[in-house]
Amino acid sequence: MSQTILSLKEITVFQEKNPILTDVNLEVTNGDFIYLIGKTGAGKSSFLKTLYADLFLTEGEGNIVGYDLRNLKEKDIPYLRRKLGVVFQDFKLLPDRNVKQNLLFVLKATGWTATEEMNVKIDEVLDKVGMKNYQSKMPHQLSGGEQQRIAIARALLNDPELILADEPTGNLDPQTSVEVMEVLRKINSTGKTIIMATHDYALLLKFPAKTLKFDGGKVFEVVQRTV
Repeated sequence: MSQTILSLKEITVFQEKNPILTDVNLEVTNGDFIYLIGKTGAGKSSFLKTLYADLFLTEGEGNIVGYDLRNLKEKDIPYLRRKLGVVFQDFKLLPDRNVKQNLLFVLKATGWTATEEMNVKIDEVLDKVGMKNYQSKMPHQLSGGEQQRIAIARALLNDPELILADEPTGNLDPQTSVEVMEVLRKINSTGKTIIMATHDYALLLKFPAKTLKFDGGKVFEVVQRTV
């Protein structure tokens, strides 16, 4: 029996006081991989921000990894975010620290204290993205694809139940995009749930999965044609 990780019922997503998505219903179960597509400004990023409580849910019902988004307290947000891994288009690595220090920063910020446990965890997540030998590299010494792999490793540090990826291949060339996508699909194949916003329709054809289109303030599922 698949476990529901995200349940949205009749939610409205606001940007400031303007509703940009209305009547959104979605059920996501453990192990799903879901694409979000649509034009720039269609609401994909705002939708993801609502899921990790950067924007508050004020209309409808939303439950994510056991947290009620509608009644979420400020003090609970850090705990919610520990159960989510978020990957951004622009990597968001700290430029003044090497790869290991970037990952240590996140572990310490989320309550880890034992040095040996932190080192083991860093080895483990870097191994998953094929970057185990890059711990002493500075971000500027890495290609865009390598930086994004580190960003994915960072998202895995607290063993999240759900990974939210906002245009993770948006700054990458087509070949590197495929390589990063292969990393994400491999992570998904281990049972991790991933929701990914993208403009890269070539990836949808190469790696088909459930696809939600954002258009005209609504969200609906797209049935992909198989060749």
